[in-house]
Amino acid sequence: MADFSESVQQINDELACINCGAMLKFKPGTLSLICEYCGTQNDIKSPEEKAEIVEFDLETYLAQEFEKEEKVILPAVKCQSCGATSTLDKNISSDHCPFCDAALVITSGTTCTIHKPHYVLPFFIDEKIAVKNFKKWLKNLWFAPKDLMNYADTSAKLNGMYLPYWTFDCDTTTRYTGQKGINYTVHESYTVMEGGRSVTKTRPVTKTRWYPAAGSVKYFFDDLLIEATKSLPGHTLQKLKPWDLEKLENYDDRYLSGFRTETYQVDLRSGYKIAKNRMEPIIRERVRMDIGGDRQNIHYISTEYKDPAFKHILLPVFISAYKYNKKLYQFAINGRTGAIIGERPYSAKKITLAILGGLAFIGVLYLILSMFA
Repeated sequence: MADFSESVQQINDELACINCGAMLKFKPGTLSLICEYCGTQNDIKSPEEKAEIVEFDLETYLAQEFEKEEKVILPAVKCQSCGATSTLDKNISSDHCPFCDAALVITSGTTCTIHKPHYVLPFFIDEKIAVKNFKKWLKNLWFAPKDLMNYADTSAKLNGMYLPYWTFDCDTTTRYTGQKGINYTVHESYTVMEGGRSVTKTRPVTKTRWYPAAGSVKYFFDDLLIEATKSLPGHTLQKLKPWDLEKLENYDDRYLSGFRTETYQVDLRSGYKIAKNRMEPIIRERVRMDIGGDRQNIHYISTEYKDPAFKHILLPVFISAYKYNKKLYQFAINGRTGAIIGERPYSAKKITLAILGGLAFIGVLYLILSMFA
């Protein structure tokens, strides 16, 4: 393992201002770092320079290249409460976990070694816009506790973070057998009692004729996104889409300057297994479309996964964790679009008052109607 002091010095040199030598922070929405002291713009790349996105063959990589891949050493700390490992802000002696709000135990020289990501999608909105969107979202929550809005005024609770993801490409061929159902309508008689006597009526009934079906379908999955973190629920992160992955840039430490980064908790093999599970319902839907008809039964299905490929990327998210009545609530903001998703607490007091107010309104309305009855 490389000496940590050497790795820090190398990063400091890369992030030093070309004019005054001060440390730099990446400016969201640009391809540069702006010096906070002299205002000099330090370009990471030219606007005309396009990143060439390459997919890596999964099977070859797992068999031969994984241990040879370039690694990076990051100053980091692991949360003893939720298990998330994330990078540290510069020159801090105490901090809280951005995922669960637990106090972090920080020791000097704490590091982690990770496989270097291939690409990064830089932040497009800054913290001011994120906080503004966050406050607006909180304000529109029905029956939210009063102190939840007070919490929104603490901008330090909002952490700009790069979260790890895998993307997978895969060409699939699926063979199946099943049945195609064609609906038809018949009229059946039934008897009801009307006016004290039995009356016979008819009604339409839908029935299905079934026919054997068999065939194969092909489907290509392109950039299927799999979260490589367990610190936020997968279903929560999926709601942050869409991501403009066509704007990915080659990995560069300078895009990370001023933000925190989480190391991946889901390895490549596990990520591919999750990807195949998410492919399954899409494949089954394609099979149903191929069978056609009004209804479908699938008896047998077998899928061949050809030429799977992947890449390791970082995506920008603002994270916030909030504890209310000893329960953890997490929020996430898309660092490109500003879209917000998250959990929220409810105020029992506000709900009770709303119910009592509703009952009082019904009571007054009843009295008014009674007066005119």
